[in-house]
Amino acid sequence: MSLIVDEHRQYLADDLRVSAFREAIREVVRPGDVVLDLGSGTGILGLLACRAGAKRVYSVEVGGMIELARAVCRANGFGDRVTFLKGHSTQMELPERVDVAVCDQIGRFGFEAGVPVFFNDVRARLLKPGGSLVPQRIEMFIAPVECDEIWGQVEFWNDSRAGFDFRPARTWAANTGNPVTLLPEQLLGEPAQLCTINLTEASPGAICGELSIQADRAGTLHGIGGWFSAQLSPNVTMSNSPLASRRIDRRNVFFPVDQPVPLEPGDCVRIRMHIIPDAVVVTWNVEVIQPEANGNTSVPQILKARFSHSTMRGMLLCKEDLARTQPQFIPELSSWGEARRSILELCDGRRPLAEIEKEVHRRHRTLFFSPDEAAAFVAEVITRYTI
Repeated sequence: MSLIVDEHRQYLADDLRVSAFREAIREVVRPGDVVLDLGSGTGILGLLACRAGAKRVYSVEVGGMIELARAVCRANGFGDRVTFLKGHSTQMELPERVDVAVCDQIGRFGFEAGVPVFFNDVRARLLKPGGSLVPQRIEMFIAPVECDEIWGQVEFWNDSRAGFDFRPARTWAANTGNPVTLLPEQLLGEPAQLCTINLTEASPGAICGELSIQADRAGTLHGIGGWFSAQLSPNVTMSNSPLASRRIDRRNVFFPVDQPVPLEPGDCVRIRMHIIPDAVVVTWNVEVIQPEANGNTSVPQILKARFSHSTMRGMLLCKEDLARTQPQFIPELSSWGEARRSILELCDGRRPLAEIEKEVHRRHRTLFFSPDEAAAFVAEVITRYTI
Protein backbone atom coordinates (compact mmCIF):
# COMPACT_ATOMS: atom_id res chain seq x y z
CA MET A 1 0.00 0.00 0.00
CA SER A 2 1.16 3.55 -0.75
CA LEU A 3 2.71 5.23 2.29
CA ILE A 4 0.60 8.30 1.47
CA VAL A 5 -2.56 6.23 1.64
CA ASP A 6 -1.42 4.74 4.93
CA GLU A 7 -0.80 8.23 6.29
CA HIS A 8 -4.43 9.04 5.58
CA ARG A 9 -5.46 5.78 7.22
CA GLN A 10 -3.87 7.11 10.39
CA TYR A 11 -5.81 10.37 10.05
CA LEU A 12 -9.11 8.51 9.68
CA ALA A 13 -8.23 6.22 12.59
CA ASP A 14 -8.00 9.26 14.88
CA ASP A 15 -11.60 9.27 16.11
CA LEU A 16 -11.15 12.44 18.18
CA ARG A 17 -9.94 14.42 15.16
CA VAL A 18 -12.68 13.11 12.86
CA SER A 19 -15.34 13.70 15.52
CA ALA A 20 -14.15 17.26 16.08
CA PHE A 21 -14.41 18.12 12.39
CA ARG A 22 -17.77 16.35 12.13
CA GLU A 23 -19.20 18.46 14.96
CA ALA A 24 -17.64 21.68 13.65
CA ILE A 25 -18.93 21.13 10.11
CA ARG A 26 -22.38 20.22 11.44
CA GLU A 27 -22.35 23.51 13.37
CA VAL A 28 -21.17 25.72 10.50
CA VAL A 29 -22.54 24.22 7.26
CA ARG A 30 -26.17 25.00 6.49
CA PRO A 31 -28.44 23.10 4.06
CA GLY A 32 -27.83 24.43 0.57
CA ASP A 33 -24.33 25.78 1.30
CA VAL A 34 -21.48 25.60 -1.20
CA VAL A 35 -18.32 24.27 0.49
CA LEU A 36 -14.63 24.30 -0.43
CA ASP A 37 -12.48 21.45 0.93
CA LEU A 38 -8.79 22.39 0.74
CA GLY A 39 -6.12 19.67 0.61
CA SER A 40 -8.96 17.17 0.69
CA GLY A 41 -6.96 13.92 0.88
CA THR A 42 -9.52 11.13 1.19
CA GLY A 43 -12.29 13.72 0.91
CA ILE A 44 -13.56 13.07 4.43
CA LEU A 45 -14.30 16.72 5.22
CA GLY A 46 -16.25 17.13 1.99
CA LEU A 47 -18.27 14.01 2.77
CA LEU A 48 -19.07 15.40 6.22
CA ALA A 49 -20.17 18.65 4.56
CA CYS A 50 -22.48 16.72 2.22
CA ARG A 51 -23.97 14.90 5.18
CA ALA A 52 -24.51 18.28 6.90
CA GLY A 53 -26.56 19.46 3.91
CA ALA A 54 -24.10 21.10 1.50
CA LYS A 55 -25.59 21.19 -1.98
CA ARG A 56 -22.16 21.33 -3.62
CA VAL A 57 -18.57 20.71 -2.56
CA TYR A 58 -15.39 21.69 -4.41
CA SER A 59 -12.73 19.21 -3.34
CA VAL A 60 -9.20 20.51 -4.07
CA GLU A 61 -6.22 18.16 -3.90
CA VAL A 62 -2.81 18.47 -5.54
CA GLY A 63 -1.69 14.83 -5.31
CA GLY A 64 -2.78 11.44 -6.55
CA MET A 65 -5.02 11.01 -3.48
CA ILE A 66 -7.66 12.76 -5.55
CA GLU A 67 -8.40 9.46 -7.33
CA LEU A 68 -8.98 7.67 -4.05
CA ALA A 69 -11.23 10.53 -2.93
CA ARG A 70 -13.27 10.24 -6.14
CA ALA A 71 -13.74 6.51 -5.59
CA VAL A 72 -14.73 7.00 -1.94
CA CYS A 73 -17.16 9.75 -2.90
CA ARG A 74 -18.88 7.53 -5.49
CA ALA A 75 -18.99 4.63 -3.05
CA ASN A 76 -20.91 6.80 -0.58
CA GLY A 77 -23.42 8.17 -3.09
CA PHE A 78 -22.22 11.77 -3.22
CA GLY A 79 -20.71 11.72 -6.71
CA ASP A 80 -23.30 14.21 -8.01
CA ARG A 81 -22.53 16.78 -5.28
CA VAL A 82 -18.72 16.84 -5.19
CA THR A 83 -16.54 18.39 -7.89
CA PHE A 84 -12.89 17.35 -7.73
CA LEU A 85 -10.21 19.84 -8.79
CA LYS A 86 -6.57 18.79 -9.02
CA GLY A 87 -4.03 21.47 -8.15
CA HIS A 88 -3.28 24.20 -5.62
CA SER A 89 -6.22 26.37 -4.61
CA THR A 90 -4.01 29.46 -4.95
CA GLN A 91 -3.58 28.68 -8.65
CA MET A 92 -7.19 28.02 -9.63
CA GLU A 93 -10.50 29.76 -10.06
CA LEU A 94 -13.82 28.34 -8.88
CA PRO A 95 -17.07 28.66 -10.82
CA GLU A 96 -18.56 30.47 -7.82
CA ARG A 97 -17.69 31.77 -4.40
CA VAL A 98 -18.31 29.43 -1.48
CA ASP A 99 -20.20 29.76 1.79
CA VAL A 100 -17.74 27.69 3.84
CA ALA A 101 -14.10 26.66 3.43
CA VAL A 102 -12.75 23.71 5.45
CA CYS A 103 -9.16 22.60 5.83
CA ASP A 104 -7.05 20.39 8.09
CA GLN A 105 -3.65 21.72 7.00
CA ILE A 106 -2.72 22.74 10.54
CA GLY A 107 0.61 21.06 11.33
CA ARG A 108 2.20 20.07 14.64
CA PHE A 109 2.79 23.61 15.89
CA GLY A 110 -0.27 25.05 14.15
CA PHE A 111 1.16 26.88 11.14
CA GLU A 112 3.56 24.58 9.25
CA ALA A 113 1.11 22.89 6.89
CA GLY A 114 0.10 26.22 5.35
CA VAL A 115 -3.44 26.95 6.52
CA PRO A 116 -2.73 30.68 7.25
CA VAL A 117 -1.40 31.12 3.70
CA PHE A 118 -4.24 29.16 2.07
CA PHE A 119 -6.95 30.98 3.99
CA ASN A 120 -5.51 34.41 3.14
CA ASP A 121 -6.11 33.55 -0.52
CA VAL A 122 -9.49 31.91 0.16
CA ARG A 123 -10.84 35.00 1.92
CA ALA A 124 -9.65 37.29 -0.85
CA ARG A 125 -10.88 35.32 -3.89
CA LEU A 126 -13.01 32.29 -3.12
CA LEU A 127 -15.16 32.94 -0.02
CA LYS A 128 -18.42 34.85 -0.08
CA PRO A 129 -18.57 38.00 2.09
CA GLY A 130 -19.57 36.80 5.53
CA GLY A 131 -18.60 33.22 4.70
CA SER A 132 -17.25 30.83 7.32
CA LEU A 133 -13.91 29.07 7.82
CA VAL A 134 -13.08 25.81 9.58
CA PRO A 135 -10.81 26.24 11.52
CA GLN A 136 -11.37 29.84 12.63
CA ARG A 137 -8.44 30.40 14.96
CA ILE A 138 -5.21 28.66 15.97
CA GLU A 139 -3.49 29.21 19.30
CA MET A 140 0.17 28.22 19.59
CA PHE A 141 1.57 27.08 22.96
CA ILE A 142 5.09 26.45 24.23
CA ALA A 143 6.77 25.13 27.36
CA PRO A 144 10.30 24.27 28.51
CA VAL A 145 10.69 20.51 28.29
CA GLU A 146 12.92 17.70 29.45
CA CYS A 147 13.33 15.40 26.47
CA ASP A 148 16.56 13.46 26.77
CA GLU A 149 15.75 11.00 24.00
CA ILE A 150 15.25 13.61 21.26
CA TRP A 151 18.08 15.80 22.52
CA GLY A 152 20.27 12.68 22.31
CA GLN A 153 19.59 12.66 18.57
CA VAL A 154 21.28 16.07 18.42
CA GLU A 155 24.22 14.95 20.55
CA PHE A 156 24.56 11.79 18.44
CA TRP A 157 26.63 13.75 15.93
CA ASN A 158 29.33 14.58 18.50
CA ASP A 159 30.37 10.93 18.69
CA SER A 160 32.74 9.26 16.25
CA ARG A 161 31.02 6.95 13.78
CA ALA A 162 33.00 4.23 12.00
CA GLY A 163 36.13 6.09 13.07
CA PHE A 164 35.07 9.36 11.38
CA ASP A 165 34.30 12.81 12.78
CA PHE A 166 30.67 13.79 12.05
CA ARG A 167 30.58 16.82 14.36
CA PRO A 168 29.87 19.32 11.53
CA ALA A 169 26.39 17.76 11.26
CA ARG A 170 25.52 18.78 14.80
CA THR A 171 24.87 22.40 13.76
CA TRP A 172 22.12 21.23 11.44
CA ALA A 173 20.65 18.94 14.09
CA ALA A 174 20.62 21.64 16.78
CA ASN A 175 18.67 23.98 14.49
CA THR A 176 15.88 21.61 13.52
CA GLY A 177 12.34 21.32 14.86
CA ASN A 178 11.80 17.65 15.66
CA PRO A 179 8.45 15.81 15.70
CA VAL A 180 7.80 14.29 19.11
CA THR A 181 4.93 13.12 21.27
CA LEU A 182 5.40 14.99 24.53
CA LEU A 183 4.14 13.65 27.84
CA PRO A 184 2.85 15.84 30.71
CA GLU A 185 5.71 14.74 32.95
CA GLN A 186 8.24 16.13 30.46
CA LEU A 187 7.02 19.71 30.94
CA LEU A 188 9.20 21.74 33.28
CA GLY A 189 6.80 24.64 33.71
CA GLU A 190 3.26 25.78 33.04
CA PRO A 191 2.68 26.09 29.25
CA ALA A 192 2.06 29.58 27.90
CA GLN A 193 0.34 30.86 24.79
CA LEU A 194 2.88 32.21 22.33
CA CYS A 195 0.40 33.77 19.92
CA THR A 196 -2.98 33.45 18.23
CA ILE A 197 -3.53 33.20 14.48
CA ASN A 198 -6.97 34.58 13.60
CA LEU A 199 -7.74 32.88 10.30
CA THR A 200 -10.77 35.09 9.66
CA GLU A 201 -8.44 38.08 9.22
CA ALA A 202 -5.36 38.74 7.12
CA SER A 203 -2.49 37.01 8.90
CA PRO A 204 0.77 38.91 9.34
CA GLY A 205 3.85 38.02 7.35
CA ALA A 206 5.63 36.97 10.54
CA ILE A 207 4.55 35.56 13.89
CA CYS A 208 6.41 36.89 16.91
CA GLY A 209 6.12 36.11 20.58
CA GLU A 210 8.11 36.59 23.78
CA LEU A 211 7.34 35.23 27.22
CA SER A 212 8.83 33.93 30.44
CA ILE A 213 7.98 30.62 32.08
CA GLN A 214 8.99 29.74 35.61
CA ALA A 215 10.23 26.22 36.25
CA ASP A 216 7.89 24.51 38.69
CA ARG A 217 10.12 21.51 39.33
CA ALA A 218 13.75 20.47 39.17
CA GLY A 219 14.86 18.89 35.92
CA THR A 220 17.03 19.31 32.85
CA LEU A 221 16.07 21.73 30.10
CA HIS A 222 16.67 20.11 26.72
CA GLY A 223 14.54 22.39 24.59
CA ILE A 224 11.20 24.04 23.95
CA GLY A 225 8.06 22.07 23.17
CA GLY A 226 5.32 23.44 20.93
CA TRP A 227 1.73 22.49 20.06
CA PHE A 228 -1.59 24.02 19.06
CA SER A 229 -5.22 24.39 19.97
CA ALA A 230 -7.54 25.03 17.03
CA GLN A 231 -10.96 26.65 17.32
CA LEU A 232 -12.74 24.79 14.52
CA SER A 233 -16.14 26.43 15.07
CA PRO A 234 -17.76 28.52 17.82
CA ASN A 235 -18.24 25.48 20.05
CA VAL A 236 -15.64 22.97 18.87
CA THR A 237 -11.91 22.92 19.62
CA MET A 238 -9.18 20.44 18.75
CA SER A 239 -5.70 20.16 20.27
CA ASN A 240 -2.58 18.03 20.30
CA SER A 241 -1.57 19.42 23.70
CA PRO A 242 0.15 16.93 26.02
CA LEU A 243 -2.22 18.20 28.72
CA ALA A 244 -5.42 17.87 26.70
CA SER A 245 -7.97 15.39 28.08
CA ARG A 246 -9.08 14.69 24.48
CA ARG A 247 -5.78 14.88 22.64
CA ILE A 248 -5.80 14.20 18.90
CA ASP A 249 -3.20 11.88 17.42
CA ARG A 250 -0.88 14.53 16.01
CA ARG A 251 2.67 14.92 17.26
CA ASN A 252 4.17 18.03 18.84
CA VAL A 253 7.40 19.81 17.92
CA PHE A 254 10.64 19.98 19.91
CA PHE A 255 13.14 22.82 19.42
CA PRO A 256 16.46 21.86 21.07
CA VAL A 257 18.85 24.09 22.97
CA ASP A 258 22.56 23.67 22.32
CA GLN A 259 23.39 22.28 25.78
CA PRO A 260 21.28 20.78 28.57
CA VAL A 261 20.66 23.19 31.45
CA PRO A 262 19.86 21.98 35.01
CA LEU A 263 16.78 23.79 36.29
CA GLU A 264 15.66 24.40 39.84
CA PRO A 265 12.15 25.40 40.87
CA GLY A 266 11.76 29.14 40.34
CA ASP A 267 14.32 29.43 37.53
CA CYS A 268 13.00 31.63 34.73
CA VAL A 269 13.10 30.45 31.11
CA ARG A 270 12.73 33.39 28.72
CA ILE A 271 11.73 32.44 25.19
CA ARG A 272 11.55 34.62 22.10
CA MET A 273 10.26 33.16 18.83
CA HIS A 274 10.08 34.62 15.34
CA ILE A 275 8.24 32.57 12.71
CA ILE A 276 7.88 33.14 8.96
CA PRO A 277 4.95 30.87 8.03
CA ASP A 278 5.37 31.04 4.23
CA ALA A 279 8.97 29.81 4.44
CA VAL A 280 8.39 27.57 7.51
CA VAL A 281 11.33 29.27 9.25
CA VAL A 282 11.43 29.37 13.06
CA THR A 283 13.96 31.26 15.17
CA TRP A 284 14.07 30.61 18.91
CA ASN A 285 16.15 32.43 21.52
CA VAL A 286 16.26 31.04 25.04
CA GLU A 287 17.67 32.47 28.27
CA VAL A 288 17.72 30.69 31.62
CA ILE A 289 17.88 32.99 34.65
CA GLN A 290 18.28 32.07 38.28
CA PRO A 291 16.31 34.54 40.46
CA GLU A 292 17.57 36.43 43.48
CA ALA A 293 18.47 34.12 46.34
CA ASN A 294 15.55 33.93 48.81
CA GLY A 295 14.12 37.09 47.31
CA ASN A 296 17.18 39.08 48.36
CA THR A 297 17.42 41.83 45.75
CA SER A 298 20.96 42.60 46.82
CA VAL A 299 21.96 39.25 45.30
CA PRO A 300 21.66 39.74 41.54
CA GLN A 301 19.99 37.35 39.16
CA ILE A 302 22.33 34.91 37.48
CA LEU A 303 22.21 34.19 33.73
CA LYS A 304 22.65 30.42 33.66
CA ALA A 305 22.50 29.98 29.87
CA ARG A 306 21.69 31.75 26.62
CA PHE A 307 20.99 30.09 23.25
CA SER A 308 20.06 31.24 19.77
CA HIS A 309 18.77 28.85 17.10
CA SER A 310 17.05 29.03 13.74
CA THR A 311 15.79 26.47 11.25
CA MET A 312 17.54 28.58 8.62
CA ARG A 313 20.77 27.10 9.96
CA GLY A 314 19.20 23.66 9.84
CA MET A 315 18.44 23.79 6.13
CA LEU A 316 20.57 21.68 3.80
CA LEU A 317 21.54 24.45 1.39
CA CYS A 318 24.47 23.52 -0.82
CA LYS A 319 26.87 26.17 -2.09
CA GLU A 320 26.11 25.36 -5.73
CA ASP A 321 22.42 26.16 -5.28
CA LEU A 322 23.15 29.27 -3.22
CA ALA A 323 25.49 30.55 -5.94
CA ARG A 324 22.61 30.39 -8.41
CA THR A 325 20.51 32.69 -6.23
CA GLN A 326 23.00 35.58 -6.29
CA PRO A 327 21.83 38.69 -8.20
CA GLN A 328 24.94 38.69 -10.39
CA PHE A 329 24.46 35.07 -11.48
CA ILE A 330 23.79 34.72 -15.23
CA PRO A 331 21.61 31.62 -15.72
CA GLU A 332 21.84 29.38 -18.76
CA LEU A 333 19.62 26.40 -19.43
CA SER A 334 21.11 22.94 -19.02
CA SER A 335 20.38 20.21 -21.55
CA TRP A 336 17.49 19.05 -19.34
CA GLY A 337 16.23 22.62 -19.16
CA GLU A 338 16.31 22.78 -22.95
CA ALA A 339 14.28 19.57 -23.11
CA ARG A 340 11.70 20.99 -20.72
CA ARG A 341 11.49 24.17 -22.79
CA SER A 342 10.92 22.10 -25.91
CA ILE A 343 7.92 20.44 -24.29
CA LEU A 344 6.41 23.75 -23.20
CA GLU A 345 6.88 25.22 -26.67
CA LEU A 346 5.26 22.19 -28.29
CA CYS A 347 2.20 22.43 -26.01
CA ASP A 348 0.58 24.96 -28.34
CA GLY A 349 -2.98 23.68 -28.16
CA ARG A 350 -2.76 21.98 -31.56
CA ARG A 351 -0.37 19.04 -31.26
CA PRO A 352 -1.51 15.73 -29.73
CA LEU A 353 0.58 14.16 -26.99
CA ALA A 354 1.96 11.39 -29.21
CA GLU A 355 3.40 13.97 -31.60
CA ILE A 356 4.99 15.94 -28.75
CA GLU A 357 6.62 12.79 -27.34
CA LYS A 358 8.02 11.85 -30.75
CA GLU A 359 9.42 15.33 -31.39
CA VAL A 360 11.02 15.59 -27.94
CA HIS A 361 12.76 12.26 -28.51
CA ARG A 362 13.99 13.43 -31.92
CA ARG A 363 15.38 16.73 -30.57
CA HIS A 364 17.05 15.29 -27.46
CA ARG A 365 18.34 11.83 -28.34
CA THR A 366 21.40 12.30 -26.12
CA LEU A 367 19.08 12.50 -23.08
CA PHE A 368 16.51 9.86 -23.98
CA PHE A 369 17.74 6.53 -25.30
CA SER A 370 14.23 5.31 -26.09
CA PRO A 371 10.84 6.83 -26.97
CA ASP A 372 9.49 5.49 -23.67
CA GLU A 373 12.03 7.52 -21.66
CA ALA A 374 11.06 10.64 -23.60
CA ALA A 375 7.37 9.94 -23.03
CA ALA A 376 7.90 9.61 -19.27
CA PHE A 377 9.69 12.96 -19.15
CA VAL A 378 6.97 14.63 -21.23
CA ALA A 379 4.31 13.24 -18.88
CA GLU A 380 6.08 14.74 -15.86
CA VAL A 381 5.98 18.20 -17.46
CA ILE A 382 2.51 18.23 -18.98
CA THR A 383 0.75 16.92 -15.85
CA ARG A 384 2.16 19.88 -13.96
CA TYR A 385 1.96 22.74 -16.44
CA THR A 386 -0.91 22.07 -18.86
CA ILE A 387 -4.70 22.19 -18.68
